[in-house]
Amino acid sequence: MESKSTNNTETENNNPISSGNSQPKRKLRTENKSVLKKKEDKKIPKNETLTEKFLENIFSELITKKNYLEKEINILEDKKLNIEKDIEKSFSGQSENILNKVKGFQEYLSGSLQNLSLTVDKLNLVSQPIIVKPSPLDEVKKESKENELQRIPALSDTFKPDEQIIRKCLSNFTDQPDFYAEPWKLRRSLENIDLDMLEDWFFNMGGRGALESRGSRPKNILIAAGLISILGELYGDQFQTLILASEPERLGEWRRILQDSLGLTREDFGPNSGIVLFERSEGVIERADRLEANDELPLIIIDASETSIEVPILQFPLWLAFAGTPEEIFDDLDLE
Repeated sequence: MESKSTNNTETENNNPISSGNSQPKRKLRTENKSVLKKKEDKKIPKNETLTEKFLENIFSELITKKNYLEKEINILEDKKLNIEKDIEKSFSGQSENILNKVKGFQEYLSGSLQNLSLTVDKLNLVSQPIIVKPSPLDEVKKESKENELQRIPALSDTFKPDEQIIRKCLSNFTDQPDFYAEPWKLRRSLENIDLDMLEDWFFNMGGRGALESRGSRPKNILIAAGLISILGELYGDQFQTLILASEPERLGEWRRILQDSLGLTREDFGPNSGIVLFERSEGVIERADRLEANDELPLIIIDASETSIEVPILQFPLWLAFAGTPEEIFDDLDLE
């Protein structure tokens, strides 16, 4: 009996399951679980940092877009203010008369600047006194000591030798307008009253005198165009037309209608061209004196808006002044 008990005790001591060796296995399991928990605890902060970085990137992009949009809004607001200012400065409902004046002034100004650029090198900066020379037609010849009688031709006979040419031109003006005629030829037709006025100016006034205005500047310019066309037939390039009107808008209207009526270009208006525009009578007088000094003939045309004529202009052989009625002059001044 004692041997069995000893054997049992030995077997129990030798059995690993029943012995105290089961405790280390439990410790290993608990340690493994703790390690896993630590790993999981370590993974959680990494995920949190990733989401924070992602949110920061999103917020930064939103902030940049917001700043960009604010800049764009400021730019658009500035543009809006500028547009509103331009709208306040501008005005609508301009009349046709104002538009024509602006257009005429623009044409006059562009032509004047072009002429100025061509002649600026030839300008004499030293002011010279204006010397008025008597016209060859007004030259007083000294009588001989023998007091011989000298026949002075009448002023109305000035164009008698050229009467046939002048009347032929006047008859052509009654035909249908030739819109493709050569330059310096009248491309419009005239009324009978216009022809009577030109005939009176040539054969009764001798090329020096005033004609009653036809009531409007375009009609007066058309008569002047017919006069320039006839004198071109008589004198060719040996004469130059000088037009006097005290306002740039009026000179612009003269330029525009003469270009259309005579088939001219901008090059035909200038100091060295066929037609010269003046705002002051002093310039007309000085230019006419230079032309006569060069054996050329000046033709002076005075707009109906001019209420007075300088006396030195009356000495030149060819001049035409349109006499406007008080109502016409008042209306012309009222439109300015």
